[in-house]
Amino acid sequence: FESRKHASPSVKMMLASALLCAPLALAARSGGLARAPPRFGARMMATATATDGSAVPSVTFKTRVRIDSKDPNPFDWKDVSSEDLFKGKRVVLFSLPGAFTPTCSSFQLPGYEAAYEQMKALGIDDVYCLSVNDAFVMRQWGLKQGMAEDMTFGANGFTKVKLLPDGACLFTRGMGMSTLWEKERGFGERSWRYSCVINDMKVEKMFIEGGKVIQEHGPDPYEVSDEKTMLSYLQSVKK
Repeated sequence: FESRKHASPSVKMMLASALLCAPLALAARSGGLARAPPRFGARMMATATATDGSAVPSVTFKTRVRIDSKDPNPFDWKDVSSEDLFKGKRVVLFSLPGAFTPTCSSFQLPGYEAAYEQMKALGIDDVYCLSVNDAFVMRQWGLKQGMAEDMTFGANGFTKVKLLPDGACLFTRGMGMSTLWEKERGFGERSWRYSCVINDMKVEKMFIEGGKVIQEHGPDPYEVSDEKTMLSYLQSVKK
């Protein structure tokens, strides 16, 4: 190593390259580089799918709240945790593949919006629509749907169903509901369609389309995560 002090620049470069490559070569001989690491989304999909009684994941949602400003976009960032939304509360949450998509826009979101007051009367504190989209997209989708926006300073969204952005897919992965629709629709990682009742940070009842998460699935089933199924359940357990 002392001789490197007097080596030419080209020799120094060769020595540095050898030192960097040696660990890689050793790992390759021992099988350490036999396969590439799994993709980030694929790793997280190994999370067990949530069922009745499961604890919901504790994550941070990056939301936008209304502020007192003359700016055309009078909002600021606010971190909202799972505990802020679900702890000590009984809520309905439904999740869908994407804002502005046909089934979500024509049936699921409008259905829950129309049933909001009925669900409240059946012992539900709030109703959330979750999608793997950012807060900007979710707000514009709500406005496009004609939903009434809460104009109160500090308000986070709309007056009835609240649109919950899971842009980093953290809640979706934690629920074991992450799915890929790359080849089928070019979506990448999104949420499988489902609905649930969350009671104090635990799943009270889960409704999963098709009964399980399916990767790269062609059809987009919408049979059990609708508002009618949810209302039927809430009525059946009303005390």
